[in-house]
Amino acid sequence: MSQHRRRRRPARNVKPGVVIAAAVAVTVGAGVGLGLWASGGDGGAAGSAQAQASGGSGDSSTAPGAPAPSPTRSYPLSQAPRTIPAVRSHTAAHGPGWRPARGERVVVGDPRLADDGKLIASELGLTYAGQKNDVRAGDLRLTLGGGAGANPESYTMTVSGGRVSISGPADSGVFYGTRTLKQEVHGGGTAPEGVVRDEPAKPVRGFMLDIARKNFTARWIEDRVKELGDLKFNELGLHFSDDQGFRIESSTHPEIVSAQHLTKAEVRQIVALAASRHITVVPEIDSPGHLGAVIAAHPDLQLRNAQGSATRGAVDISKPAAGKLVDDLLNEYAGLFPGGQWNLGGDEYQALTVSDPQTSFPQLAAAARQKYGSGATVADLTTGWLNDRANTVRAHNRTMRVWNDGFFRGTSVQPAKDLQVGYWTGKEFGARQPVDYLSAGRKLINYNDEYLYYVLGEPNNFVYPTGQRIYEQWTPLVVRGTTAVPARYDGQILGGSFAVWCDLSNSQTQDQVAAGIRMPLRATVQKLWDPGRPALSWAQFKALADRLG
Repeated sequence: MSQHRRRRRPARNVKPGVVIAAAVAVTVGAGVGLGLWASGGDGGAAGSAQAQASGGSGDSSTAPGAPAPSPTRSYPLSQAPRTIPAVRSHTAAHGPGWRPARGERVVVGDPRLADDGKLIASELGLTYAGQKNDVRAGDLRLTLGGGAGANPESYTMTVSGGRVSISGPADSGVFYGTRTLKQEVHGGGTAPEGVVRDEPAKPVRGFMLDIARKNFTARWIEDRVKELGDLKFNELGLHFSDDQGFRIESSTHPEIVSAQHLTKAEVRQIVALAASRHITVVPEIDSPGHLGAVIAAHPDLQLRNAQGSATRGAVDISKPAAGKLVDDLLNEYAGLFPGGQWNLGGDEYQALTVSDPQTSFPQLAAAARQKYGSGATVADLTTGWLNDRANTVRAHNRTMRVWNDGFFRGTSVQPAKDLQVGYWTGKEFGARQPVDYLSAGRKLINYNDEYLYYVLGEPNNFVYPTGQRIYEQWTPLVVRGTTAVPARYDGQILGGSFAVWCDLSNSQTQDQVAAGIRMPLRATVQKLWDPGRPALSWAQFKALADRLG
């Protein structure tokens, strides 16, 4: 990978304690108002300076459940909170802010917010009081509401009069508001007075985990789900079938399951935990390549060339039994993963990496001609395989994605129009530029392997990605390599996903993986949540991450 010059922008000078008579709107993405927390009490300039130095409240004398402003007390103008990802805007105000105190209440305006209310109550040591109409000092109130057509993941958080209200058009937005509040009061801090208006730039904010090549415990995955939720990610991809292993219990084909695997009960618990954090679990059974664990139990399905040599990980797609087996699995796991997304895989089918697939695999060429006509090719047959698997999954009302090298150039059989592109590389045989897919109207999810691939053991010139490089150089428009696609395609790029691949599975323990991806995850979600240039320098961002834990 090429070396890139890294430039650190100098931190902005923030003058503490400047009191402005009227409330002002502070847009964090524009780099304005970089103070850490609201200061309570009569601290004035000294209190605000202390807030910036400590990262907490500038007035250590402010009691929990700080009182509303009164004529006998004055408060400096609040400063925008610092969170990861950064809030999109904050309207400052004079007031003491809010911090949780035991015995204070979380109340909800709609029963659909009960789970979110109970979660934040348990995290902040508050009392969940359910639906209440009365108002008490220190209340945290969660409500549903918003204009028609509002982003369902948006929210408004108002800190005023010693109370907090969080509202959004859907429960997901309200949940994200509670994540902001949780970070604001982390370590005894104070949520600043004023109004936060926030929403993500991209609807797909993902983390993909290869559990097929390396066994990860259910507990470790659950810890990542909690981490992802607090960072406002909304997808967890699970790649659980590959050449090295098949890692989830199966009732239709128990013979393919690896000794180390997740039980269905464990998966249901992971899926339920993810749902409680508004995270969709996206399963992937990659085919027709990367099926080595399946083939080990069904050697008759192994793809062989004209000389009889086996092709690693690839099933012979001319055999109806191969399609039936994969469809059995797709149908089985549709019930285990109820979310609306599915990854069909489709990448690196080795029959298409040779110079003349028709000659090397005559049985595939013959099957293609029989099914699609005299001019059909192995690429046509492979596209047809993908469409057949899409038909199986579509029957379960899923939205499907396929790795970009599962789409082939110049085929007479076209991939289904509703397949989204998971663009990860430009190194494949017959590589196609991202614009090829975008100009055809495809929606795309950015998995750029130059920035977002954490490949254990760093094979094939991969280098462990750094949060700093993502933070300073990558955006969702940078789909392949280091070059951005034209901005006119921004609406078709649904978002992005950081990915862990376990090619050399013993290179790191799962705890080392957790530590290695910590800052890259935070940098990735910052760039998916806020489209602007980050207000904080990398050093400031890292210090904030270290303080928030």
